[in-house]
Amino acid sequence: MKILTKSVLLLAALVFVVCGLYPLTLWAIGQAAFPFQANGSMIDGPDGKPVGSRLIAQPFTKDEYFWPRPSAASYDASASASSAYAASNYQLRDRVARALGPIVTYRQGEHARKPVAPDVEAWFQLDKFQGQPHLVAQWADAHNGLAQAWVKTDALHKSFVENWAKTHADAIAKFGAANPLPPKPAPEDLAVPFFESFSAEHPGMFPVVATHPGANGATESVIEPANSGADIQSDFFDMWRQDHADAELQNVPADLVTASASGLDPHITLANAEFQLDRVAGKWAADLKREPGAVRAEIEKLLHDNVSAPWYGLAGEKIVNVLEINLALRQRYGAPQ
Repeated sequence: MKILTKSVLLLAALVFVVCGLYPLTLWAIGQAAFPFQANGSMIDGPDGKPVGSRLIAQPFTKDEYFWPRPSAASYDASASASSAYAASNYQLRDRVARALGPIVTYRQGEHARKPVAPDVEAWFQLDKFQGQPHLVAQWADAHNGLAQAWVKTDALHKSFVENWAKTHADAIAKFGAANPLPPKPAPEDLAVPFFESFSAEHPGMFPVVATHPGANGATESVIEPANSGADIQSDFFDMWRQDHADAELQNVPADLVTASASGLDPHITLANAEFQLDRVAGKWAADLKREPGAVRAEIEKLLHDNVSAPWYGLAGEKIVNVLEINLALRQRYGAPQ
């Protein structure tokens, strides 16, 4: 009993110190000396309410704002992760190509600094890849995983393929004769025959989600054939690039199209921010009905006022915190339209 009593007392003392006194002491020191960091480095918005952490990236999609790096974790702080794609993995090339399609520009010549996106759309509408017709069918045949991912990523896509299957039993049977299908194929299993059929019925088109006014003023989303838009520019940029290997394109900052190891990096390089500057300044100038050059100069100054570098500038690239620079834009120009 004497040994047991000592053991219980020792356990109680350790629990008190390790689980009570030690964390309480650290909490008190944190709250007294480092309250901002100890409470998550939260930043308040114009209304005084927290809008996010200085340490965690979040998505921005409006053209008036600077955009963060891509995130393999969908900017979810509870699911921090990298994509872990090897350089040989086509999904890495595809993800980078999707990011490049809408933004990359020509480097020199008569089209210098002009975006390639309109040319990607014009090429897509010809419905030929490397001289062969049915471009969308070729895309699905060459990249089965991407075609299946298109079906799986959206419930509307799945429903559209399921409805297609009800009226295209012959196409499914023909594909199944040459390629084994499960007894009860899921919508994604039918991705390749679906795109082959769609390409034959809608040459130079791709199924995209469109919204239209519905009943009672609400909007409804449907899938329609389209030959232009962000989906075309993104999904088929890589194939366009293969067909136009001699086109000289402007290099882009690496962090514009690559995810960080955590998927939550809140910073972008100054080079990345400057690459986005024309888009951001142009949209604010249009919103405010002001001269674009003057707005660009103001935003460029904001960028340089908010720039930092590791080790007080002694090492590393100059970086900008995306949340902070976007809040600075909000404070200066108000809410985007």
